[in-house]
This record gives sequence, structure tokens and C-alpha cells, in this order.
Amino acid sequence: MSRDPYPMWARLRAEAPVAYSPSLERYLVTRYADIVELEKTPEVFSSREEDSLLTRVVGHNMLREDNAPHHRIRSAAEPPTRPRQVRDIWSTAFATNCGRVLEDLAPRGRGDLIADFISPLVELNLAAVLGIGGVPRGTMTQWSAHMMAGNGNYADDQEIWARAKAATAEIDEYVRLAVDRVQGSADDSIISAMVHADDPLPLDEVQNNVKVIIGGGINEPLHVFGTGAWQALTDPALRARLVDDPALWRKVFEESARWISPIGLYPRQVLSEYEVAGIRLPAGSRVALVIGSGNRDSAVIQNADVFDIDREPVAHLAFGGGPHFCMGAWVARHQIGALAWPAVFDRLRGLRLVEGFEPEISGWVFRGLKSLPVEWEAVG
Repeated sequence: MSRDPYPMWARLRAEAPVAYSPSLERYLVTRYADIVELEKTPEVFSSREEDSLLTRVVGHNMLREDNAPHHRIRSAAEPPTRPRQVRDIWSTAFATNCGRVLEDLAPRGRGDLIADFISPLVELNLAAVLGIGGVPRGTMTQWSAHMMAGNGNYADDQEIWARAKAATAEIDEYVRLAVDRVQGSADDSIISAMVHADDPLPLDEVQNNVKVIIGGGINEPLHVFGTGAWQALTDPALRARLVDDPALWRKVFEESARWISPIGLYPRQVLSEYEVAGIRLPAGSRVALVIGSGNRDSAVIQNADVFDIDREPVAHLAFGGGPHFCMGAWVARHQIGALAWPAVFDRLRGLRLVEGFEPEISGWVFRGLKSLPVEWEAVG
């Protein structure tokens, strides 16, 4: 499953679209239409799951709330991530950060586009949007990896819990310092927005929700970037089109998020008995909306296993839906689709995969390329 979950998802969609997994103690919902239906029924399928792995990792947070409690936190944190704010406030900072990373990378002539380019770029951008300063390079990516491992720790591995706990303790201290700073001087950051909201969030809620944002705000952009860059580097015709018309990178972004969904599933708890695909789900049971499967459902998406930026537009599920639609979607779209891909393919002349590269992609709860080793013409 970790290496290639898609054959199993296809079999489940065809034979058992709502299937109970004893090991996960939940029903797996694998068809696109059923996932959309359940996402649109939050009064039955609650995000506030008992004994949530995410809550165990980060504490009480907006992703595991519904209705008014969710709206209270979301409305406090969201304003700095809206499209207008991304355009007017963050786009210049993102471009500056991208230039800095490429300036350091270009003379080398060889590197890993995941570890050496997109990871430090996303860290710089996320630190700016959050309002956290002084975090050493690589630390936020490590925090995200440890928290995401905990969030997918269905095997109850104690070492994974220990690493996640250490990461969250470090984040708490950085956030405490940031809160102290913005209390006296508001800025455009998410932390400042939460502190100065009409209904201000207390320190522990700011800390917990910053952890959530770091988890998704690092993990998802890295994986989407890796998928799109890999496809461009292995498809000369696609690459030529992108060089000729960089606006097409926006299509690459959406198709990358669909084709290899960075987050494979969303957990929900059933509040009242409900029938889906002929299966009666009892109240109190748990489900997993298997986004990685829904985004490959050939009943809705033609040739769904093929990466194709020219396909008929279909609303992919990678960013969720309804009140829990990904808060950072517009930040990710800009920094990856509008900035990172066009910049790296323009600046690093002769960019190519190293000889013998074999993509290493694993995971079904969280999924993406581990590395993308490349070469280019070194310049001073």
C-alpha cells in the first residue's frame, strides 16, 4: 500500500466503495461522488473525531472542530491567506525569497530540487506568513515531517510519538515569542491576526493552530512541487509548452495535486446513522474520505491514472471542501504555480534529472516524492 496504493483503491471503488478496515477501525470511502456527498453533509460527518491522531499531536485545533467553534478559529487565522492578501502582501516577499534561494543554488550545478530549492523556499515563505522568525533552515520541514508522521501513526509507533512531541514543544516556544512581539505591534501575519481578532485566540490555541498550519503548509507544497517538476523534467513536449507559456504552470499545479494527492485521506466521525453506497454507517463509527482514491476515480475523471494538464476541468479533492477547504490553498498556488516552477526552470539553464534517477514515492496517508536530484549549467 505504501509503495503504490492506487491498484487497491481501484479495486475498492469497483467492488467495495465503502469498506470497513479493522486495522484502521474505520470505513474507507473511496469513490469521488461519495466523498463529495459526505463532505457536503457535515451535520452527519463530523471533523471533531474522538481520539483524533491530529489532536493527540498538536492539541485542540480548527481541523477537528465544526460549526461555530471551527468558524471562530478559522475566521481569526484566515485573513492573511486570502487571494487579495497573497497578491498585495506576500507575492513580493515570496519573489524575494525565491531569488535568494536560487542565487545560492545556481552556482552549484547539481542538487536536489526538494531539499535544496523548494524546502528552504517554502520555509521562508511560511515563516513570513505565520510571523515566526529565527528558525534555522531545515527545522520547519523537520517539524512538519514529524507531526505528519504522528498524524498518520495508526500503528502507534512510540518513536514517532516521541519525535512529534519534541517538534511541537519547539514550535510552542517560537510561537510564544512571536505572540509576545505582535501583542505590542500588530503586523500582517497569521499569528498577529489570531492575536488581534475580534475574538482573540489565547496562546495555547494560537500554538496549536500554528502547528496545524506548519504541518500542511510545508508538506503539501513540497509534494505538489515535486510532482509537477518531475513531470516537466520527464516530458519534453510538456516542458516546451511551459517554457513558451508559463501561465500553464497553474494547470500543472491543479493536475499535480489531483494526480498524487499530498494528503490521502480525511477522517470523519459519524454523528447519526447514514447510508452511503448501500452501506449503513452506524452512529459513532468512523470513516476515512480517501482523497487519493477519489482523485483517481475514472467514473468522474477520464484516464484518471494519467497526468494530463489538458483534461476537462474537474474539481479535484486535494484541498477538501466546504468549511474545511484548505486555508493555505491560495498561498500554495501562488508560491508554487506562479513562482517556484517558472523561476527554477528559467534560472537553472539546462536543468535535467541526474542519470539513472528513479522516483521514490511512498505513503498513502501522506504521499509525495522524497527527492528530485538534478543537474544544470553552473553559473556564477
